[in-house]
Amino acid sequence: MTDVSDCCGASSFSCTRCGVAPGRERGYVPAAVTEELKNTPLVEEHRALGARLVPFAGYHMPVQYAGVKKEHQAVRERAGIFDVSHMGELVLSGEHALAVVDYQVTNRVSSLDVGQAVYTVCLNDEGTILDDLIIYRLADEEVMVVCNASNHGKIAKHFAAAAEEHCEFDDRTETTALLALQGPRALAILKDAGADASLLDLGFFRLGQGQVGGVQAIVARTGYTGEDGVEIFCAATDAVTLFRALVAAGEAHGLAPTGLGARDTLRLEARLSLYGNEIDETTNPYEAGLGWTVKLKKGDFRGRDALVAIKEAGVSRKLVGFEMTARGIGRHGYPILDAAGTKVGEVTSGSPAPTLGKNIGLGYVPLEMSAIGTDIGIEIRGKTVTAVVVKTPFYKRSES
Repeated sequence: MTDVSDCCGASSFSCTRCGVAPGRERGYVPAAVTEELKNTPLVEEHRALGARLVPFAGYHMPVQYAGVKKEHQAVRERAGIFDVSHMGELVLSGEHALAVVDYQVTNRVSSLDVGQAVYTVCLNDEGTILDDLIIYRLADEEVMVVCNASNHGKIAKHFAAAAEEHCEFDDRTETTALLALQGPRALAILKDAGADASLLDLGFFRLGQGQVGGVQAIVARTGYTGEDGVEIFCAATDAVTLFRALVAAGEAHGLAPTGLGARDTLRLEARLSLYGNEIDETTNPYEAGLGWTVKLKKGDFRGRDALVAIKEAGVSRKLVGFEMTARGIGRHGYPILDAAGTKVGEVTSGSPAPTLGKNIGLGYVPLEMSAIGTDIGIEIRGKTVTAVVVKTPFYKRSES
């Protein structure tokens, strides 16, 4: 059997060469147990481009086109385009909309400018994570919450209940398409696709509304790859027109249609958390390295009391990055071992890092083993393979 370390590098999906399913990906459900899968508005475009489609969070989604490594490299060096229309879009509007959303999340929402976005987490009363979100302030009294596809039902119900008798709630997931255009050439492609000038100089985590490729869209300077780029929301009925315009404009720039496999390796290199792997309802923001999203001084919010207690007591474990120092790949769920060979944690994500030429991963370890340079072991098929805790992110793009 082909060694996975010499293969596609996808950390959470079955490899098309070796057939190995390295780990559990958020929302991945084998087709045999899936009752009915949805399609994004772009499913036929993916098929025409030769994508391999897999069940993911209840949708047929492209895992790869030309190959994970090639797509990964394209995003790092040129640009990639992703269909992420499976994500959830929830819009709250009215006089109290900002206050309602602000109470449900850890970061500050009420102080956002119109046209500004913020990354945050949404907690339960125990202070653990229901989902990680990006909140967009679309207008004075209108906020859009973008949630993970696998958590859509849970989060939609959560915010609908919070909005009741306070503001309007509209779940626009089924009528909205979302494309991510990521990489060093992303903004040049956006320009060549005919985007309004006001959309070409957005600041980081800023957004604007206008025309792209003849389609009315919301464009945000956000992403999930560690590269510069934008995420573009449009009506589902306009998705094909927008996608084709971007692909055509990107041809001269080396744009590559990019699937979920490369999205996973890109986000891992950038140390971006994946719900269901690094974070879930058993993890709190402090141990997950997301304490920077928690604004205890903003006032009350759901889960605040629990977080105050957690912060005062201190965390007992920490999410760390590691590099393998011997041949092998630490995959999701593999045991992390101390020097005595005792299990002390688990790998949350792991794969080859195409940009770095190393095998990397993330996992929770006891606080006393979290220092950079600490030697750890990863149990791989019954054998201990050595690794070392390293500084993250593993990859950080040049600002030049």
